[in-house]
Amino acid sequence: MPSSEPSTDVVVERTLIQSSATAFPTNPRTLADVREEVAQSLALRMITKARTVDGVRIGVHFTFSKRDDGRFLRLVTSHIRARLPSSRYLFAIATTGASPASRGTRSGARTSNALVICGSDEDDVQRAVLLASSKFLGRVDAVQNTGTLLAASVRHIGSSYDDAALWDVLSKSVRTPIDPLLPPPGSRSIDQLLSDARSKLERMTPRQAYDALHDPTYPMPVFLVDIRPASQRAREGGIHGSLIIERNVLEWRFDPRCEARLAIADRYDLKIIIYCQEGYTSSLAAASLHELGLLNATDIVGGFAAWGAAGLPGQIRPPSTISDEESYQISQPSFDSDDVIDGI
Repeated sequence: MPSSEPSTDVVVERTLIQSSATAFPTNPRTLADVREEVAQSLALRMITKARTVDGVRIGVHFTFSKRDDGRFLRLVTSHIRARLPSSRYLFAIATTGASPASRGTRSGARTSNALVICGSDEDDVQRAVLLASSKFLGRVDAVQNTGTLLAASVRHIGSSYDDAALWDVLSKSVRTPIDPLLPPPGSRSIDQLLSDARSKLERMTPRQAYDALHDPTYPMPVFLVDIRPASQRAREGGIHGSLIIERNVLEWRFDPRCEARLAIADRYDLKIIIYCQEGYTSSLAAASLHELGLLNATDIVGGFAAWGAAGLPGQIRPPSTISDEESYQISQPSFDSDDVIDGI
């Protein structure tokens, strides 16, 4: 009897036909198909990772620059719109890096990236447009505003500043209007700010500060800094030998990473003792220096008024590593408010 099983040659022939059909599909994927899949994936990722502010989904995403950035980002927004047909949302998407069209151009040439802000509510988008315009001053080359979608060309977008700025824009744009007489959610009173600042500090009494300034064995350089304005120093007096660095330039003078820093501000372990008139502004200033990494910065409890009430001398040793034979520094250094920084 003949066998009911197909011959080996037939099986091989069928396998080759199936493999050929798999290897060479009748409808091969095109670049447009790939871009469509990438846009869908990006839209889904943004929706999944979105934050919710007052019931509105918001999100910021940066993606590498591609050919025809504007069309690609619009494709992403169309998929967001399709997946959230009845939800309120506001998203910002931008490309980063050099676009393919600008690659190979001369160094220093001006290049722009695409930014798209899309939302379900036109008012949300228009508020975002107004806020974003103040975040990217001098960097916007072109804008197309269609109501629920803003498309713009922005130079050199993608930094940590840009990310934080866009999140701030979206958050503020969707917030529910509140009573202007009530504090906004998340805000803090000055008493709370002061308490939070002081929680970071090892504050010093006037006597402790004086002793630290005159202790030759102190493990780190110690500086006394007067941040009061000139008018207050002229009226109340001061402590000779302290550095006069007014509040508006303090951070720039002591940040070791800043070109406008003082020569002495070349390390992060400095003991910077700040004083104002009564010890309030000085606490906020010292906490600000902590944000720069100067974790030994502190202030004097009660400020200059407490220093005088404690009967301490009106002068200290100069802020340098001098020998005991050298005299006190009588005249104050000239780091007044006239010593400004460009752009500050």
